[in-house]
Amino acid sequence: MAEIARLTLDGVDADAAEPTVKALLDGTRKSLGFVPNMYTNMANSSGLLDTYMVGYKHFRAESHLAPAEQEVVLLTISHENRCQYCMAAHSMVGEKMSNVPAAVLSALRAGNILPDARLQALSVFTRLMVKGRGNPSPGELQAFLAAGFSERHVLEIILAIAVKTISNYANHLFHTELDAVFSGYRWDA
Repeated sequence: MAEIARLTLDGVDADAAEPTVKALLDGTRKSLGFVPNMYTNMANSSGLLDTYMVGYKHFRAESHLAPAEQEVVLLTISHENRCQYCMAAHSMVGEKMSNVPAAVLSALRAGNILPDARLQALSVFTRLMVKGRGNPSPGELQAFLAAGFSERHVLEIILAIAVKTISNYANHLFHTELDAVFSGYRWDA
């Protein structure tokens, strides 16, 4: 893989940030107990950080996908985009918070077939949407729907792709340093 350009902007310190960004970072610290490096980097553009956070919140809170299914979507996108930071972060979230079965998490990280047919169909369709830039064939859509998903789930996958594209691309350009909390889940593309 070719060398990726690196932005030279420093991460934004919440205490020195403009009020809008400070509120976003303080809210993150309150809910997570820390501010991930990814957020401090994205905070260089308040619109980028806010758009990411709002979209992520909607995906998590309003999606008709179960938490483990959400993680399958987010990990599949991050794997396709080769985002080392998000693969580590969502691997930890998947294991500790979303109850993704260990065998499923391992397969997602390795890019292998998932041992659960429904989750495999979800991962396959998500990957097709990313690779095909949102242009699945009629047969691909039918296979997804036949696995027990709905057309609304397709729209929720689009939201997840938008959110993960923001974080994946920002992490690439910042070469975001992995936070200590995610270090046990390091992933090499």
